[in-house]
This record gives sequence, C-alpha cells and structure tokens, in this order.
Amino acid sequence: MAPDHATAESRTPRSRTPGPAPRADGTGLPGRLPRVVMAGIVLAALNLRPAITSFGALLEEVRDGLGMSGTVAGLLTSLPSLCFAVFGIMAPRLARRFGPSAVVCAGMAAIAAGLLIRPYAGGTPGFLAATALALMGIAVSNVLMPVIVKHWFPERVGSMTGLYSMALAFGTASAAAATVPLTGALGGDWQRGLATWAALPALALVAWLPLARLRRDAAPGAEAEEPTAPADTGAAPEGRGLRLVRSRTAWALAVFFGLQATGAYVTMGWMAQIFRDAGVPAGRAGLLLAVTMVMGVPLAFVIPRLASRLPHQGPIVVALGLCGLTGYLGLWAAPAGGAWLWAVLLGASNCAFPLALTMIGMRARTSAGVAELSSFAQSTGYLISLPGPLLVGVLYQHTGGWHLPLALMGALMLPQIAVGVLAGRPRVIEDEAARARA
Repeated sequence: MAPDHATAESRTPRSRTPGPAPRADGTGLPGRLPRVVMAGIVLAALNLRPAITSFGALLEEVRDGLGMSGTVAGLLTSLPSLCFAVFGIMAPRLARRFGPSAVVCAGMAAIAAGLLIRPYAGGTPGFLAATALALMGIAVSNVLMPVIVKHWFPERVGSMTGLYSMALAFGTASAAAATVPLTGALGGDWQRGLATWAALPALALVAWLPLARLRRDAAPGAEAEEPTAPADTGAAPEGRGLRLVRSRTAWALAVFFGLQATGAYVTMGWMAQIFRDAGVPAGRAGLLLAVTMVMGVPLAFVIPRLASRLPHQGPIVVALGLCGLTGYLGLWAAPAGGAWLWAVLLGASNCAFPLALTMIGMRARTSAGVAELSSFAQSTGYLISLPGPLLVGVLYQHTGGWHLPLALMGALMLPQIAVGVLAGRPRVIEDEAARARA
C-alpha cells in the first residue's frame, strides 16, 4: 500500500550515507550554505517567467515592429512549451554529468544572453532564436528546481517549494506590470523595454557561480567531493531508469502539468491582448495581467504547504479548476465589465503550477526519483501544452474574436480537474515501478 503523504515533510527518507549532524532547521548543513542555496533558489525562480510575460505585455508592439501575423504570434506563445519539452528532458543527464547547480548557473547565463539579444536580433527569425536560447535556460532550471529543493532541503519540500513558487510568481507579475511603464520611461522603445529584463538573470548568475563549484551535488546519488553539501537522500537505482511510461501516477502528473501549462501560457501570452481588444487601455491591460500573475505570490506559498499536509491533493485541484472555468467564462461573456474578477480567478487557477511541482516532490521517495519524475512530467506535459497557445492564435486570427478560443480554454479545465484528482492520490512512482517489474 502506498504511504500516506499527510506528513510528507516529516517522513522524507533520511540519507543512508553518513553526513553532518542535522541542524535545528532540519537541513543538516553547516554554516551559511543553506541560506546561500535558498537565496540562489529564489533568484533563479524570479527569472523563470519574465521572458514570457514581458513579451506578452508588449505583444502588439512586437507584432507591429516585426510585422508578425496572428499565427506567428501564436507560434511565439507556443515556443515556451516546445523549448521546455525539448530541453527539459536533457536536464537530468546534464545534472548527472555537471551537477544541478552548475546546470542552473548555465541556465541563468542563457536567459541573460537570450533576453539581451532578442530585441536586436533583426527580424522574426532572430527574435525566435534568441527567445529559444532564453527558454532553454528556463527549461533546464524548471526541471532542476524540484531536484535541488529535494536534495538540499529533504525535510522541507512543501515550504521550500512554496518559497520558490512565490518568487516565481513575483517575477512573473513584476514583468507583466512593469514592462509597459518601463518601456514608456525609455521613450516608448519596445526593444529597450524587453532588453532591460536581461539584468535580472545576470544578478542570479552571480549568486549561482559559487554554488556551481560545489561537486557534492553532481547528481542525486553521486559521489561526494565537498564535505559542505548534504549527503544524498537515496539510492540511485531507485530513481534512475524507472520505467515511468508504465506509471499511472507519472502519466496523470504529466497530463495535469500539460493542461495547466496550456492555460498558463495562453494567459501570459494572450490575456493582455484580450483586454485590449475589449477596449481596455494598454497600461491597464498590463496591470490586469500583473494582477493575474501576482495572485500566485501568496497562493504559491500557501498551496504547497497545504498540499504537503493533505493525504490527497484532489480537493485543491478541483478548487483551482473551478476558478479557471469561471474566469474563462467571464472573459467570454464580459471581458471588460468584470475584468478585475476574471484576472483574480485566472490567477488563482494558474496556481496549479506550484501544486504540480509539490506533487512531483511528493510522488517519489528519493531525489533521484524526483529528477526522473520531474523530467518526465514536465517534458511530456509541455509537449501536451504545445498546441494550445498556437491554436488560440489561429482561432483568433480566423474568427476575428475571442469567443471560440475562450470556449476551448474553458472546456480544457474539465480534463485538467479529472487527471489532477488522479495525480493527487497518495502514491509513489517507486512502488508502481516495482509492481510493473513483478
């Protein structure tokens, strides 16, 4: 029988490798290193969405400046899902070879370079290529954040995932809210407005450089070289090589992740334009998008902590799904009249992302298992989400309105709720893998 995860943070298996005595905070790390790692996690999380929401806030200006059609703009809003799927699957292998911290450090460098280059790359192909470079850095960091949390803070998965998710939501909202006024302050130049966001990953890169030198975290289960890093939490054979394609829990998480990502990237890429087409001024539309994103700041901290204490995360899945369904119906019926309410509801719905990350951390016993599950669920999920934003752009261009795209998004909330309830059951992938081998 699968273990009860109601007290997941207190029941995470301890290391079988001798290590330093645990501190009172449960990290088992000497000195200030836990705080350094925590600061690095927060700074990395701040950079995982501004590349997307800054573009969404200036979508109309970028389209006019580069001569994009609605279909090409839809391709751009689908590009995050494609890059996250393609590059995210590489993250566990890179982490085993170079160490998770080194890979995240390289990811921050890629984000900074991509954001600096893309406004000046010259035409749509260059803009796409530079955006893909930034998204590659985001992709590997996306996958490895749950791994780093599990590895360094095995007894605080819920609270640390909440902190990381809250920082991610804050970075997302900041880019959505600040990009339009920042561009105005820079003389209305959308290129400079977008390029400014390269400063934030450059700051994170400075924080991750010393962590990248630590070889103890070369991979979950790797040999230790630095006595300052935590002993690993589990045996590598339990995590690596798991046949996740036979795991119902892994597939439920992947589909849930894919459907919530579809909603998130449609929201980030198109919601400001929906409000602008309804007659809302550009500055207010950007602010409404920011409200949607900023909802994740408090909720992303609360939801993982609550989820880690529940034996079944299904009730949270249902509540968030109903918020999304109501928000899309509201945008369909009265986009300008109830704009603030729809923004709040869709912001709550988008907190399915930190919930999914929390469930990934809870559905495996070891950091190696979390690495495999995170890669599988995120890469497969982003592939599933790939058609959504593109299809929304095509429907918008060919119907000349938002009714059909919004009806599609509302309908997708129903299967998201169904698979989320399945993913929320108290199961672990190691048990399912063992049953599959039997």
